[in-house]
Amino acid sequence: MPDMFMRSSVSLIFLTLLAGCTTTPPEELENVCDIFQEKKGWYKKARRASRRWGTSIPVMMSFVHQESKFRAKAKPPRKKILWVIPGPRPASAYGYAQATDETWRVYKKSTGKWAADRNDFDDAMDFIGWYNDQSQRKNKIKKSDAYHLYLAYHEGQGGYAKRTYKKKKWLTDVAKKVSQRSNMYGKQLNGCEKKLNRGFFGRLFS
Repeated sequence: MPDMFMRSSVSLIFLTLLAGCTTTPPEELENVCDIFQEKKGWYKKARRASRRWGTSIPVMMSFVHQESKFRAKAKPPRKKILWVIPGPRPASAYGYAQATDETWRVYKKSTGKWAADRNDFDDAMDFIGWYNDQSQRKNKIKKSDAYHLYLAYHEGQGGYAKRTYKKKKWLTDVAKKVSQRSNMYGKQLNGCEKKLNRGFFGRLFS
């Protein structure tokens, strides 16, 4: 009986870990603590990217929420031909961070992460951290400034430098939402990060 109970417990833990590794988006997108609780391992990956590049976890998570709603294989919707027929996609953006083919190639060359995949959460978070680091270096944007970081993320470093976003009210409105969500995620994370830092087993038996 003890051996059977032990095997059952190990199987349950394994299945729980496996469930957290699926590519389905989290059920609750409005609370970053719930996201990390459901998706085991995501917090550790986000923390690693944050420590490497200096962008906070709430900023990066708010980017992913805006870009893909945490869908691993997200793509821009196709344009419609004659309002009905599906046409080409407007860009090559793909994955959690909606990185384009060209920018992803630059990222891999810059970091040496040749095996990086856009539908991998770990790589996507590292990409956002890297891109925000570029925004700080090239456009002097503070890494805590989610609003301007997102504008540079959307417009590209050159576009941001030319202030192309000033003619796009819809984009500045989106950037405001990203900034607000970053602030919300930050407050939420303050209340659960200590628990998250204890790791899976620490949370399981707390």
